[in-house]
This record gives sequence, structure tokens and C-alpha cells, in this order.
Amino acid sequence: MANLLLDDGTIESDLGEIARELAPLGIQLKHYDPGTSLLFPNLLDQDVLTETEKRYCVELHNSVFEFLQQENGALWCDLLNVHPGSFNLHHLIATYGRYHTHPAPEPVYVLAGEMIYGFVRPDGSQVQLLIQAQDCLYIPADVEHWCGPTALLSFKGIRYFAIAEGWIPNYTGTQVSDSIQKPR
Repeated sequence: MANLLLDDGTIESDLGEIARELAPLGIQLKHYDPGTSLLFPNLLDQDVLTETEKRYCVELHNSVFEFLQQENGALWCDLLNVHPGSFNLHHLIATYGRYHTHPAPEPVYVLAGEMIYGFVRPDGSQVQLLIQAQDCLYIPADVEHWCGPTALLSFKGIRYFAIAEGWIPNYTGTQVSDSIQKPR
């Protein structure tokens, strides 16, 4: 389940409270278990997946895709697989680890592992959201955020796209707040 780190050091783990905190940004977070993980438990533990295995995982989650298609116009999806040996790990961190926006929504459904997202709220304060298996995160277009893997360097998630350039970052220059980086 997700956890939200507020700028005052408070950690919120109640899904309703997290949703309330993120609502001013239009961000939606749901915990959704389609019961499919039982169909491929060995694939969730593997670092490297073949293209066939990736397609299999994605196809098992067509219900999530169909929902996002209806709600947000998602046109296609892929599986993002991050692990310590990922050939593009440093590029991924450099590309998405800075505050940016996207011209289209950024929905992601987590199959395994965890990822951290940082957001700038309307008052300028910052929060960090840890998402984990079975969390479905929807970030509207133009919401300022960053994301990156946790120290585990393990994440499998299905990304949904509405336009070809939807996940290309437009950097904002906002710096991650010192108060959010320092443990309290």
C-alpha cells in the first residue's frame, strides 16, 4: 500500500487521507487487485523479462487498460521493468528524477516493487508518494512531479499512454525541497 510523506515529516498511510492530500492536484490513487498476480508469481520476482513475458503480464491486466481507456483515453500501454541491472537505469533516473510535467496524463499500475513520486502542491509545498504493488496512480497532464526507484531498484509497472509524446518530460527547474529530503 502507498505511503505519503508530507513536508512536515508526517507519513500518511491511510488511502483516504492520501487521496485527500493529493486531490487539489487532481491526482488519483487507488489500490486495485484484479487477482492476476497468482497467474505469474515467478515473473514478478525475475529481474529480466522477455518481450513475450512482458506482453503476457500486460495482457493479464486488460481490465485496468480498458478502464483507463474509458476514463482517460489511453491508447496503448507497456511494461516498465526496473532492476539493478537495467541497461537504462541511470538514464531513467536522470530523465524522470527532476521536477517536470507532461502534456498528457500519466497513469501507471504497479505490478511489483515500488517507486517514489514527488509532487509540488498548489501552495508550493512538496510531498513524496511511495507506490507499491497493486497501486494504480493517475497523474493529470501538467502536474509538476518527479519519480524514481527506491533503494531496492525494483519496479514493474504498466504505463498507459494517451499520446505519443505523453511521457516526454518538460522540466520545470523546481528543486526538491530540503525538508522533504531530510529524515525527521
